Amino acid sequence: MTPTGSPSPRTPASGASSSATTATGAPRPGGPGRLVGRTVSRIGYGAMQLERLQGDRAAAVALLRRVVELGIDHIDTAQFYGHGFANEVIREAIRDEDDVLVVSKVGATPDSGGPLPLRLAQRPEELRASVDDNLASLGLDQIPLVNLRRADSGPGLKAEGDQVVGLDDQLAVMVAMRDEGKIGAIGLSSVSLDVLRRGIPAGIACVQNAYSLVARDNEDMLDLCAAENIAWVPYFPLGSAFPGMPKVADEPAVVAAAQALGSTPAQVGLAWLLHHAPNVLLIPGTADAGHLEANAAAGSVVLDAATLAALDAVPTRQGDIVR
Repeated sequence: MTPTGSPSPRTPASGASSSATTATGAPRPGGPGRLVGRTVSRIGYGAMQLERLQGDRAAAVALLRRVVELGIDHIDTAQFYGHGFANEVIREAIRDEDDVLVVSKVGATPDSGGPLPLRLAQRPEELRASVDDNLASLGLDQIPLVNLRRADSGPGLKAEGDQVVGLDDQLAVMVAMRDEGKIGAIGLSSVSLDVLRRGIPAGIACVQNAYSLVARDNEDMLDLCAAENIAWVPYFPLGSAFPGMPKVADEPAVVAAAQALGSTPAQVGLAWLLHHAPNVLLIPGTADAGHLEANAAAGSVVLDAATLAALDAVPTRQGDIVR
C-alpha cells in the first residue's frame, strides 16, 4: 500500500514488460500495466462487492489475501463501500510487503435510508472530508490516486440542488490536497468528454467510466486518454443490471467466442477490453473466490484476429442510458 504518483503512459513502457511478476513473485493477471508511474497487474480488483461479506469479516480478509496470491496488485475502493467496511478490511488484509496500489474515490457518501445506498457528495468541503475519511479507514498517510466521481454521464445518480458543482471548484480542492500530500494523483469518474478536456490541465492520471464491449459510446474519450497518457479503468466492464444497459455475457458473438475458446462469456468480455487498448486496466469486483479466480484467468485468454474482428463488429447499445 505504498503511495506513489505520476500519470500513466498510454503504451507499456519498455521496463513494464520485464515486470511480469508482483512483489510476492506471482505473475500479474493480464500482464503488466502502468498506473500513477508504477507497474500494476492489468486485471485488478474492485472492492465494492466486499460489502456483501460484512457478516463474515474473516471471509473478506481471506478473499483479499487470495487477490494478492493471484498476482493482483491494484485494488480500487471507496469509503462509501459498505460504510467503510471495504477500506477497513483492506487495511487489515493488505500488508506493506504486498506492494499493492490502493486507489480510492470521492464524490459520494453512504445513504442507507435513501432510494439508493449512496448519495452524491460533490461540494469541495465534502470531497476534502471524504479524503480524510479514506485516509483514516485505510491507515495511509497518502492515497496514491483518488478518483473524483462526478455525475456527468450515466448510469446512476444525477446531481441536483447544491450537488451541482462546477469542475473548477472541485479540481481546486483536489489539487490542493495533492499539493498537501494527502493524495498522489487525481482521476475522474462518470465524466463527459468535455469535462475530461477541461480537467486535463490539472493533471489527470485515470478515467473511470461505464464502458464494455457492448457499451462503447466513450470511444472518443478512450482515444483522448490514449493521446494524453491517461489510464482507462472502466467500471461495469461486463454491463450492468441498470435498466437499458446491456450485458456482455448475453451477446451472441461473445457466447460463440467463449464456446470456441473453452472460456466463459465473462472472460471473453474482459479479454476483449485488454486487447482493445494497452492503457486499459480492469477492476472487476466479486465477493466469491471462484469468480475472482475466473476473472484473473481472463488475462490468459488469447483472441485471434478473426475473433477480435467478430467482437469488434458488435454494435454499441449504450446511448439510451448515457446522459
